[in-house]
Amino acid sequence: MSGARRRGARQSGAGFSAERPLSRQEGRARERSQRRRRGMFKAGIIAVLVVAVGGGSLAYAFYDKLNGNIKTADVTSALGDDRPAQSPPGAVNIALIGSDSRAGTGGAYGKALGSEHSDTLMVLHLSADHKWATAVSLPRDSWVDIPSCDLGGGKTSAPTKAKINSAFAVGGSRGGGAAGGAACTIKTVEQNTGLRIDHFLEIDFSGFSNMVNALGGVQMCLPKAIKDTKASLSLPAGCQKLDGKQALGFARARYALGDGSDIGRIGRQQELLAAMLATVQDKKLDAPAMYRLADAATKSLTVDSKLGGLSGLLGLAKDFQAMPKGGLTFVTVPNYPRELDVPSDKANVVWKTASKDLFTALRDDKPVDKDGRPLSASDDSPEPARSGALKRKDIKVTVLNGTDVTGKATGISRKVAADGFRSGATGNAARREPVTVIRYGQGGEQAARTLADALGLDTSRLRQEGGAAASSVTLIIGADYASAGL
Repeated sequence: MSGARRRGARQSGAGFSAERPLSRQEGRARERSQRRRRGMFKAGIIAVLVVAVGGGSLAYAFYDKLNGNIKTADVTSALGDDRPAQSPPGAVNIALIGSDSRAGTGGAYGKALGSEHSDTLMVLHLSADHKWATAVSLPRDSWVDIPSCDLGGGKTSAPTKAKINSAFAVGGSRGGGAAGGAACTIKTVEQNTGLRIDHFLEIDFSGFSNMVNALGGVQMCLPKAIKDTKASLSLPAGCQKLDGKQALGFARARYALGDGSDIGRIGRQQELLAAMLATVQDKKLDAPAMYRLADAATKSLTVDSKLGGLSGLLGLAKDFQAMPKGGLTFVTVPNYPRELDVPSDKANVVWKTASKDLFTALRDDKPVDKDGRPLSASDDSPEPARSGALKRKDIKVTVLNGTDVTGKATGISRKVAADGFRSGATGNAARREPVTVIRYGQGGEQAARTLADALGLDTSRLRQEGGAAASSVTLIIGADYASAGL
């Protein structure tokens, strides 16, 4: 993937606005903000949903109707006993799953894929003291380990490596449905993050479309006309009100906008969500309108049986209402194009080693910043804060292969570059090395520590040697590279 394409994959497609087209300067500023909030769309839909069902007397007046809309699924037995440890008492991890089911769409947005996938996947962590929460977006094209999943009837699937969104399809095969799909998705998330998932909420295409219609449409301003047949979307340029079908097509558009990537469309989804939330606020919905919104949302919602339907959602609404304003942080799991590891793979992404720190912090119920770094070691730079710390872009990294694996230095050098460091030379070490180490020259300890932090290596692997510049370090890959997470 070229540098230009890769940068494009991390930007929103066209700088859309609910009010007016953005200037180039405003668009760039918004793109920077969007890259830090890629998980906002689905979390925001859940937020709208919780507001809708948590409307006090409204919810209780129509309790039986709304509660009857919600489907529940028992996934306990399918998850088994080999799971991560429970979160600290009071903390909650919720899997938010956006299914790509075409049911109820009348054939729009393409034909059914034969099996459903998780079109959007997030983990929402609510702290034990309910003072903060973190929503982590897991890109649907993440290349991860898919564990063996229960298929029913005493059958299980074989573990494999694949896109994370395929886990829903694996579990939902052989008649497993939403319960099987959710269970396999949860197992996959747990295995790759180490977080124990306490609850899940799943909403499908028709649910989002019906929520927009319940609002009477949503106002958007488009700087140029859009025509995307795969998203069933044809819109002129200018300000206009989108109905549910158009809004869903806009949220799903990939090929007619931007670079066609999944990550590229997330910025447009954020614009749409902002417009939806503004519509809710500006209209100051009365009880009938609030009921229509809640009714539309709950009709396409499936939750785990432990959450308990509407009563559980009302409980979550109460927990989130107790959280101070600004307490929710949106993070996308740090990732890089898999093409750096497998040149033929132009479509998928791999999680960076920095994701370990993100998930470790959430397992320990500790907050992270907008880039997923623990707050105790964060600032506005790409690496943990230290007095006078070097920026990653200023550190030149030479990578030497001390293993028997051909090409290992080149692959690791690409990963280091994807993490923001300057690429140095690559080659073979003078001899086979049993342990991976970072060598640095006089005054270069800070640069070596910054690289170690980025790669998840402890400081016992740092070795000082003479001759190198303070901003240059050498990473020697040893035979323990797999256990070192490289």
